[in-house]
Amino acid sequence: EIKISPGIMLLIYVHAPDYVPLKILSVETGELLKSFKHNLIKNKKVDFIEQFNEKLLVKQENENLSILDVRTGAVVWVAQSHFMTPSAFIFLYENQLFLTFRSRAVHVWNFRGQLVTNFEDHVLWYPDCNTNNIYITSDQRLIISYCKVSNPYDQTSQGEASINISDIITGKCIAKIQASATKRDGTDIPQRGSACETSVEAALADITSLFYDEERNEIYTGNRHGLVHVWSS
Repeated sequence: EIKISPGIMLLIYVHAPDYVPLKILSVETGELLKSFKHNLIKNKKVDFIEQFNEKLLVKQENENLSILDVRTGAVVWVAQSHFMTPSAFIFLYENQLFLTFRSRAVHVWNFRGQLVTNFEDHVLWYPDCNTNNIYITSDQRLIISYCKVSNPYDQTSQGEASINISDIITGKCIAKIQASATKRDGTDIPQRGSACETSVEAALADITSLFYDEERNEIYTGNRHGLVHVWSS
């Protein structure tokens, strides 16, 4: 298996019962920078091995997360009860942080194993993360996702979808596209296109991909029916 970070490449070889052989190479020159073995607990499934620059994240089934600095050999341990195995990662190279996705929830961590951000209103629509429905801005400040409206006091919104824009550092939701909000302010007008007219509610249904054009300040979404919608302020 191969993992790529800026400037370096991690090669993960087939692991033995109690260790996994690893090599780190320079992407530019192909030079071998380091070759080593990472010890494993016998008879425990390896949930993941991820690399972020000089940091190596390793977790086995029902075991603590280890964050290894491959240059110094220092290891940070994060309790299994504190860090559950996620379904996906996104590394934020500018901020030296990483995002984890698990059961519709998004969390931000640093490499000391500390939880940095809990999002106040960012419940993902799909329980198993699909990063096609997530966009991180180039400055790694904002996350834009296809979300599920979360309102325990409004039972009618349990199945309602939205597009949420949140600050990655503070966790605050700074903007949201939501059909019920447009109905309240009278803006849920069918969007005219070359082939059909679509209401906001219909356009938010069954989204399978999302992209944000930072220069034009427009969000593009595609759905399982093959339609593309453009959202602009």
